[in-house]
Amino acid sequence: MSPMTVGRREFLRVSALAGGGLAVGSWFEFLSPDPAAGEARRAFVANAHVTIAPDGRVTLVAQNPEIGQGIKTMLPMLIAEELDVEWSDVTVVQGGLDSENFAGQFAGGSNATPTHWIPMRRIGAATRAVLISAAAGVWGVPESELSTRPGAVVHAASGRELPYGELTEAAAALPAPDLESVPLKDPADFRIIGTGIPDVDNDAIVTGRPLFGIDTTRPGMLYAVYEKCPVFGGTVRSANLDAVLAEEGVRHAFVVEGTGNLSGLNAGVAIVADHWWVADRVRREVLQVEWDEGPTAAQSTAGFAARAAELYGQTPERSLRADGDADAALAGAAHRVQADYSYPFLAHAPLEPQNCTAEFRDGRIEMWAPTQTPGGGAALVAETLGIPVENVTIHLTRMGGGFGRRLYNDWLAEAAWIAREAGVPVKLLWTREDDTRHDLYRPGGFHRLEGGVDADGRLVGWKNHFVSFGSGERFASSASVRSTEFPAGFVPNFSMGTTLMELGVPTGALRAPGSNALAFVYQSFLDELAVEAGVDPVQFRLDLLAATGEDQGLDAARMSTVLREVAARSDWDQRSSLPAGTGKGVAFHFSHRGYFAEVVQATVSRRGDLTIDQVWVVGDIGSHVINPLNAWNNAQGGVLEGFSQAWAQEITIEGGRVVEGNFNEYPLLRMRQAPPIDIHFVATDNAPTGLGEPPLPPAIPALCNAIHAACGVRVRSLPIEKNDLSWS
Repeated sequence: MSPMTVGRREFLRVSALAGGGLAVGSWFEFLSPDPAAGEARRAFVANAHVTIAPDGRVTLVAQNPEIGQGIKTMLPMLIAEELDVEWSDVTVVQGGLDSENFAGQFAGGSNATPTHWIPMRRIGAATRAVLISAAAGVWGVPESELSTRPGAVVHAASGRELPYGELTEAAAALPAPDLESVPLKDPADFRIIGTGIPDVDNDAIVTGRPLFGIDTTRPGMLYAVYEKCPVFGGTVRSANLDAVLAEEGVRHAFVVEGTGNLSGLNAGVAIVADHWWVADRVRREVLQVEWDEGPTAAQSTAGFAARAAELYGQTPERSLRADGDADAALAGAAHRVQADYSYPFLAHAPLEPQNCTAEFRDGRIEMWAPTQTPGGGAALVAETLGIPVENVTIHLTRMGGGFGRRLYNDWLAEAAWIAREAGVPVKLLWTREDDTRHDLYRPGGFHRLEGGVDADGRLVGWKNHFVSFGSGERFASSASVRSTEFPAGFVPNFSMGTTLMELGVPTGALRAPGSNALAFVYQSFLDELAVEAGVDPVQFRLDLLAATGEDQGLDAARMSTVLREVAARSDWDQRSSLPAGTGKGVAFHFSHRGYFAEVVQATVSRRGDLTIDQVWVVGDIGSHVINPLNAWNNAQGGVLEGFSQAWAQEITIEGGRVVEGNFNEYPLLRMRQAPPIDIHFVATDNAPTGLGEPPLPPAIPALCNAIHAACGVRVRSLPIEKNDLSWS
């Protein structure tokens, strides 16, 4: 959809808040006459999101990036609900980066639902209000006598109806309503919200139509590969460019100095050729680069672990929290446990590797980019090229996975630079190995924990020395812990301190950042304490949630409800009847406004082979599950991704570089390993929240606790695959 600039009569900018400060631009104007329909029948562009054609067809613009989370379907559903149209009459198109008319154009942090729940509905409701006003003018009756049925305004007193398509011209003559005061539907009248609607891109996906960033082509386009130093932060000393340029099909080859920003333009060598396979072959077989590897070459996974073991014996450099007297409580505890937990660096591993198509001309650049943060991408490209951000145009493409990797836009900076230097449209495509070895990784971490339980089974003391990464008092990205992280506030004697290690490896957010690691550590250790005290692990958690705690952002009553519900649905109380080698584990976690409790049943053979038999998931994400199909997909995907992370994934650093390359060395969970998953949502009076993140974290500790119940092995370090699970 490309509205022309004729007759823009109204422009309304309203700050409509739903927890995030969304500004929605809205205007009323005609599109140019549709040649197929005739001069008198023109489409009504109600606002930046909604166009209604004379035949009643409705086109809705999906403004946020789609990474497989279903947002391209879900947000238009909110508009369609309040607009009161049949979903079958709706066509959804992907919008581009448009900071004037859209806000919140990013995918991350499970923010789309809480941010857009009210504003998107207001857009639909406002458009419906204009159509009612138009009909009132046509019929000469008060608006109060009118209502709507799907796709039409109704005057019940006279039995008359006017389809929306016949009101387009009359509606276009009216002023825009106040988005903040327009009435919204009673939820009891919802017809679309709460209905399982398939993804609007399903047909294109299964028939292979161009849709993803990697599908983009441009006239005269060439293909690029980009070789970066295997050691993070390394730079180019020299490269045999003459030999590269002598290869058939190679059009350009040049050194890029880089900007020193590890999440921006890194130093490297670009090769641009007629075909991508030519460029990649020349990179592998001909290109020779002498690198200045820099100081990170001295860092390694083994070195980090050894240093953490040394630091455990020292007082934490910085106290993050101290409640009561943890040492005294531990000394007087009836049951006491000390344990060291650790987890590795992880890569994001989206199936579609990083790619971007860029065309630079006359100081402006146009890009087709699978990015979770198009606004951030435009800013980075503008800064890198030294051009105004207004000169950067970004078209959003569907993404073959993101999981946080595409929050960063380093490959956009590379594509922009290469396109400008080459002077032609260029598609930059990373290999799987590029993607695995040049990620911004979920950082590893190390915890020494001590906990004490009194004779009545109550948790009375907790200490945590968290050895993480960063510089000074500043944590590396996604390497921190909140001082309010549960069970903080629920244990009377609680202390948490940290010591940071210097790190040259770039880190960043991975799906459920922070929580994906901390839930494993805390919920596993809680299980250890419950077992040591001889208390049912579910009851141990319920007792802890019932303890007097300060406001942690966590509603203990909501968490207790999902915990009880998952115990009931999984027949938790019957677990003693399971055969030897089979056990159930439980865990919960609060993150990204979502409350999730999960039970995993797992079987471990005597020789240590692991099978996940069944998973039960209960979540509280507020009053409405907007699209149940999306919700189930997100919950299932989160649980399975958690199992992927826990089972066998690890990024190893040696000599400042990543060892693993392709999926044979960094395996994803296979279909044969995926268990059946029972998912249930508990409805509450709270506003709806997102689902991309919160189902993932509890899956990992629930699995590890099930393994302990099955075979007695306590998994304290990930991946699970590196633990000996054999038993006799």
